[in-house]
Amino acid sequence: MTQHDVTDQPPVHALLADGTTVCIRPLRPGDHDRIEGLYEEMSPENLRRRFFAPSRRAARLAADRACAPARPGYRALLAETQGRVIGLAEYDAGDEKDTAEVSIAVADGLHQRGVGTLLVEHLVSEARADGITAFTADALSENREVLKLFADLGLRTDRHFEGPEVRCTIALDASDTYLTAVEERGRTADIASLKPLLRPKTVAVVGAGRRAGSVGRAILHQLHTGEYTGRLFAVNPAAHSILGVPSHPSVGALPGTPDLAVLAVPAAMVPETAEECGRAGVRALLVVTSGLHADQAHALLAACRSHGMRLVGPNCLGIANTDPDFRLDATFAACHPEPGSAGVAVQSGGVGIALLDGLSRLGIGVSTFVSLGDKYDVSGNDMLQWWESDGRTDLALLHLESFGNPRAFSRTARRVTRRMPVLTVDAGRTDAGRRAAASHTAAAATRTMTRGALFTQAGVTATRSVGELLETAALLHAQPLPAGSRVAIVTNAGGAGVLAADACAEAGLALPAPTPELIADLLAVLPDGAAVNNPIDATAAVREEQLADCVDRIMRYGGIDAVFVALVPTAIAAATGDDLVRALTSAPGRRAKPMVVVRLEQPLPVELLSAADGAIPSYAEPQAAARALAHAVHRAAWLARPAGTFPDLDGLETERARTVVADHLAAHPDGGWLDPRTCADLLGCYGIPQIPWAWAATEDDAVLAADRLRGADGRVVMKAHWPGLVHKSEQHAVHLDLRGDSQIRSAFRDLKTRFAGLMTGVVLQPLAARGTELFAGVVQDQVFGPLVLFGLGGTATEVLADHAARLAPLTDHDVHDLMTSPRCAPLLFGARGDGPVDLGRLEQLLLRLSRMAADLPQLAEADFNPVLATPDGVTVLDARIRLVPCRPQDPYLRRLR
Repeated sequence: MTQHDVTDQPPVHALLADGTTVCIRPLRPGDHDRIEGLYEEMSPENLRRRFFAPSRRAARLAADRACAPARPGYRALLAETQGRVIGLAEYDAGDEKDTAEVSIAVADGLHQRGVGTLLVEHLVSEARADGITAFTADALSENREVLKLFADLGLRTDRHFEGPEVRCTIALDASDTYLTAVEERGRTADIASLKPLLRPKTVAVVGAGRRAGSVGRAILHQLHTGEYTGRLFAVNPAAHSILGVPSHPSVGALPGTPDLAVLAVPAAMVPETAEECGRAGVRALLVVTSGLHADQAHALLAACRSHGMRLVGPNCLGIANTDPDFRLDATFAACHPEPGSAGVAVQSGGVGIALLDGLSRLGIGVSTFVSLGDKYDVSGNDMLQWWESDGRTDLALLHLESFGNPRAFSRTARRVTRRMPVLTVDAGRTDAGRRAAASHTAAAATRTMTRGALFTQAGVTATRSVGELLETAALLHAQPLPAGSRVAIVTNAGGAGVLAADACAEAGLALPAPTPELIADLLAVLPDGAAVNNPIDATAAVREEQLADCVDRIMRYGGIDAVFVALVPTAIAAATGDDLVRALTSAPGRRAKPMVVVRLEQPLPVELLSAADGAIPSYAEPQAAARALAHAVHRAAWLARPAGTFPDLDGLETERARTVVADHLAAHPDGGWLDPRTCADLLGCYGIPQIPWAWAATEDDAVLAADRLRGADGRVVMKAHWPGLVHKSEQHAVHLDLRGDSQIRSAFRDLKTRFAGLMTGVVLQPLAARGTELFAGVVQDQVFGPLVLFGLGGTATEVLADHAARLAPLTDHDVHDLMTSPRCAPLLFGARGDGPVDLGRLEQLLLRLSRMAADLPQLAEADFNPVLATPDGVTVLDARIRLVPCRPQDPYLRRLR
């Protein structure tokens, strides 16, 4: 069991089931009297359930035990709110290696609020980091509360009854069942905590000015004129009334306690105002003030945490809720948002205004709008969970410049996006340049690639601009998803059809040729001169009824998944009184397949045309329509794909791997690149195949090693090694195709001479057979976690940049996507006529690399280049691994930012 010190860990804050904020921290010796008080305040019945006897003396003994000097195998966490201890959870392993006895105590009056469950979740995380694999607990069989707590954790629990007592054994496996249970508890708590923010019964605007032009006054005006039905107050010591709203000198002087306080005061006043709100019992803050320095920011968040207030902002546009039974517009946007079904969360106020305007113009409207600003607390993850449960939102739009917990976001988004489309503007895609990197893996792991992997795996539709976001939202809101990527283009102008075809091809959409049956069917209704290919040129002479009939027949045709209609205004249609747009919108029953319209003369980038059975998106540019259709195709494919699974891997030696890592870091506290022996040992723990190799420190050792390694053709490779050497080829530190002892000796002398004072030895390998050179690696991102990269390998891997990436741990789907996404993928499947490589072993290598990265947070980089793939197997020819000291972090542990 590995022991780590937690007494100096900072406290964390988390939410109880009712949305209350609690502080969770390690127990300290100075907590003795408070722990004793926790027990002394318990009823005799609860004392009996905790200690099996109603003994008041047990309170002091329990406090003595909990606050005794630190001892191996013992951990204790307490929960407190506003300085009061409300719960304690502890485990003691004693002399056991991997099992610990667990106990829980919750203050009277606070049962059924999730205090004990939250403490146990955090204790489970600590125990896993200590190598504990199971908890045991003794309880009275009548103590249904604690037995239910264990049963509902989501962990496998066994019970053994002995008279009036029951012995529980809880396995601490990190299963998806447990993560799902934690998620569900977190979602319940999160939604409860957001109600005072998004459905407040009383609102106070602190800093509303008497003169026009202040942000506070603008927000007060929006609230007052926006049909808010709750109680509304202003806080301004220089006024009794502002805009007809009662004003009071301070938050403490208000006649009622606000659920939500809007802070529009100077930055210097924000911390003390927040503290005043907390003392008054305010449950949520919206801080629109910008320009807080670090100390002010820290004080603001500390006030929110100590008083249990959720926080939006600072530096934000505001929030809005358009629920018809509960209208709230606490923004300083120019207009009230139109009610609708799109949930919007943005970090940029400017982007927020653009989205509010665009959604209102399209008629989609907004269910809930939150400008996150600097995002000290409430995040996009919180809003996804709110929208999932509000019963009004069917489209989620996000603009996130940063992520606090990407892995938790990914799990939430995967769940939510199966219920509604989740769209984002991929902000902050570019780096000023690739970060200085010492390996191919780190050089390839750009921000674009990392964020792209997150969005792809989570099923999030990522667009490149606000305009593209609105264009895609219009289609997903108004039209069904396509069954595939096959598109039929119909136009009344050949040039418009060509533009549409180019746009579809560039977006990755297919334009299948019509069958003879369809050609005959369409020619029967189209005017003379029509060309029925794809695009289908109906000519400028097409009449309204003919176009409608043509589209209907294409809709019924089974070989097409979507219809793309490109129209231009003509004098012929004007003369005959034909309205070609009406031909598309008037007929009902066309919602089986999506339809998009392009009108090149359209003044706005995207509009929604009112139709008999809904609406049809109309675009000014073919590229916009094709992009939106492509996003719909990708979403449909993601939804149709079963959830990925984590394949079982045999032969893993996880504990030995952790020992290898611990031993190396004990000898090298600052970390660094592993030597060849340690690197091979670590790969062996995960069954990752390496080409045979040998280490030689002297010329004679090199000759002997070469004799053992020579293959059928007798050729070997020699590579110099010294600590920190990464790019051997660039240093010319490799000799290839060596034959005979004389060449071995000559190569060794050359390397020793050129790298005198650096080289500590050489690695010898048999010359590998011919095959496809690939690259696989991992980089541990401090925010996103381990990112697995794969693509074309060899010395030009960085120049060609043919890589794909997915966040670990990888599912079977993720591995398939990694293998098929790079441009070099056809080589793996036999494009050169040599037959496919061993795909099964390649999958295994990527899965084992992913597992190693997920198991070992100290693994900063792993670089396998080249990986030789042939029809007969997959082998790592060169591997580099860098370790750094790092304590495991549980990304799914419930805690606030």
